[in-house]
Amino acid sequence: MSLDSMTDSVDEAVSEFFEPIAKWLGEVVFYAVPVGGTELPLIVAWLVVAGLVFTGWFGFVQVRKFRLAVDVVRGKYDEKGSPGEVNHFQALTAAVSGTVGLGNIAGVAVAVSWGGPGATFWMILCGLLGMATKFVEVTLGVKYREVHADGTVSGGPMHYLPKGLKERFGSNGAKLGKVLAVLASIMILFFGLFGGNLFQTNQSYAQISSTFGGEDGFLASSAGAVLFGLVVSALVGLVLLGGIRSIASVTSRLVPAMAGIYVVACLVVILGNVTHVPDAFQTILQGAFEADGVVGGVIGALIIGFQRAAFSNEAGLGSAPIAHSAVKTKHPASEGLVALLEPFIDTVVICTMTALTIVIANPASWAEAREGKDIGGVTITSAAFETVLPWFPYILTIAVLLFAFSTILTWGYYGLKAWSYLFGKSKASETVFKAVWSLFVVLGALMSLDSLISLADSALFLLSVFNIIGLYLLAPVVKRELNSFLEFVRARKAGEITDGDEDQEPVKTTV
Repeated sequence: MSLDSMTDSVDEAVSEFFEPIAKWLGEVVFYAVPVGGTELPLIVAWLVVAGLVFTGWFGFVQVRKFRLAVDVVRGKYDEKGSPGEVNHFQALTAAVSGTVGLGNIAGVAVAVSWGGPGATFWMILCGLLGMATKFVEVTLGVKYREVHADGTVSGGPMHYLPKGLKERFGSNGAKLGKVLAVLASIMILFFGLFGGNLFQTNQSYAQISSTFGGEDGFLASSAGAVLFGLVVSALVGLVLLGGIRSIASVTSRLVPAMAGIYVVACLVVILGNVTHVPDAFQTILQGAFEADGVVGGVIGALIIGFQRAAFSNEAGLGSAPIAHSAVKTKHPASEGLVALLEPFIDTVVICTMTALTIVIANPASWAEAREGKDIGGVTITSAAFETVLPWFPYILTIAVLLFAFSTILTWGYYGLKAWSYLFGKSKASETVFKAVWSLFVVLGALMSLDSLISLADSALFLLSVFNIIGLYLLAPVVKRELNSFLEFVRARKAGEITDGDEDQEPVKTTV
């Protein structure tokens, strides 16, 4: 049996087994209700409502403390001797690398096709709301993280749910938190293996094989797929062996590079059509409040915009706190403020740049998609760039590879922390995980396993149900931590605390 037929047979058998499970779970997790001529997935409403609640609860922290968040990333309020493994900037880039990806390229194209240009407006609004949710969950992630004897750090919902609920509600809270922590770990691990690994490899391989040689080229063969998978697997394995410090070192270079390349390409298209920019903004604003989408008019534009933003920035899902928890800080809220920049970068900047590029370029494929034809999202985005940059598929290939590689690394770290929580933090256990993770990289180049990806998406968004319940219950803790950090900032500015005060106790304050 040839390698091609063998992989096809395995792919088909696995898909047939998991397809009914994925379909059932998807119907439960993404259950939708009819609203204004379209359907609203309740899980999206759950995430958006959380953003609204936390935005009000913390007094628009994403607006009032935006400048302070930038100052923290710059290291202005660093303290010597702080526990942790990476600095604020590295923690931010490690987390951003897990969210910025194909959703920013293809998912946005789908949003402005089905929801019309107006979906961009609602996508931006949802991103702004998500900043508050991200602030809350990351503050808790750092507050209840576990610093191990070797200096490494573990954090995330599997830690702050049991610890935080026990602290607030005693033994009953501890029992509930333990159950939620185990479920959270299983879901993070499952999505990591299939969504954060296999899918990323599969899509990046598809892009590079179509760009270099097409269907008849060597890369399109199973042998080419194996070679691609082995190369990426080796690179991923080498970085993972170095832990979060190694991952952060790579992502702190990759994330700015890939975001820079993509944004510059967007600006080239926008500036190449600079006379159309005012009309594009007018189209987006009008579309937000007029029925110009394929599905549901104004409500459809709102729902689709919210949905794409929620799926893209992962605010409230509990994944980002795992990376942010490794930060060097004595004040959990300091990293919470840093984290609120994440949805801003992912959704407000990068997703908006993609949408604006498509609206301004107005490629023929976008018009066809808005008429209801089945046009792939990445095809529309690529066509928009090609109106000014005929050679853009090569740039897109580089961007996809960088996005995919950084996502695999970050979700490898998330998966390792979930694995360690479930099976122990021994060297043997971690080695087994890294071997399995690297194997999945190779499998991703050979198989698609669409049903498993769908199942993984359901698991990840089911996690948000448990996570956000915990965020509501632990919000008073976040309020205290924010007050404590703001008092520290005030004291630092007044000269009462200097960078040399390595043993300075955290400032005590009342809510």
